[in-house]
Amino acid sequence: MMRISDLSRQSGVPVATIKFYLREQLLPPGEATGRNQATYFEEHLRRLQLIKVFTTIGQLDLTSVRRLLTAIDDESLPVTGLYETLNRVRVTTGDLTPDEGPAVATARQDVDRLIAGAGWRVRPDAATRSQLAIVLAAMRRLDCDASLSFFDDYVVAADRLARKEVSRLPLDGVQRAAALARGLLLEEAFAAIHRLAVEHHAERHFPDEPVDS
Repeated sequence: MMRISDLSRQSGVPVATIKFYLREQLLPPGEATGRNQATYFEEHLRRLQLIKVFTTIGQLDLTSVRRLLTAIDDESLPVTGLYETLNRVRVTTGDLTPDEGPAVATARQDVDRLIAGAGWRVRPDAATRSQLAIVLAAMRRLDCDASLSFFDDYVVAADRLARKEVSRLPLDGVQRAAALARGLLLEEAFAAIHRLAVEHHAERHFPDEPVDS
């Protein structure tokens, strides 16, 4: 048991922010101990830590956070539904200009072929299908190599990593929250590792020219 000041200290979330989360029902109320006073528990600390991950590392707005928390609390929602919810709040496709539409439509067909070639079962309305199509179309407008064969290694790597991640998923109770947070954090970790690798290989491929003395 802890007071709101202790909850703030342990979570690193200011008291004012905790009170805001309570008002917005992102955080369940504590156990009332008097007028304007309440006691909080480990479940409150875990929920605050989860919200902090979503808003800081995940850079999600509170509307998206609410959607994720609702999905976590809905025990009738399967794990696949949890991940679909995470993907939908993470994916930003934006509005297409008229000249982008045909290119994205063509890229969407390529995305379908990529998924089929990998042997993946993905919902036709999955948000990530549209996101990848928009990315492919943008790469092609910039004359980047965006052929399907270019992504062969990415597909193999993604399949191996996803298989490893899903095989270790916890399934119930508090673990549902951990599973969703873990998915977001692993995505961020992979992006950071990829950037580190690119920096390393760019340095090797394009070494700095010697400085004249």
